Amino acid sequence: MTDAEIIALINISLTEEFELKMEDLKPEALLFDDLELDSLDIVDMVVVLESAFQFKIREEESIRQIRTLGDIHNFVINKKNALLN
Repeated sequence: MTDAEIIALINISLTEEFELKMEDLKPEALLFDDLELDSLDIVDMVVVLESAFQFKIREEESIRQIRTLGDIHNFVINKKNALLN
């Protein structure tokens, strides 16, 4: 799976789960301020991403550093790359 495919899958998953508009899904979009997600949505997002990519996220310390959609993209790309190595 390419980085572009990972980003597309994340964006599609988030639009379906949270009824977000695709045009709002820019890498610099802040999860809380721009996308208007709350802490419960973040828990749901973790579940959605775990299901989409078939790996666990919850135990990851670096998940706490995520603030933007681009951070999510990079996190998942790095996680997938680490699992492949």
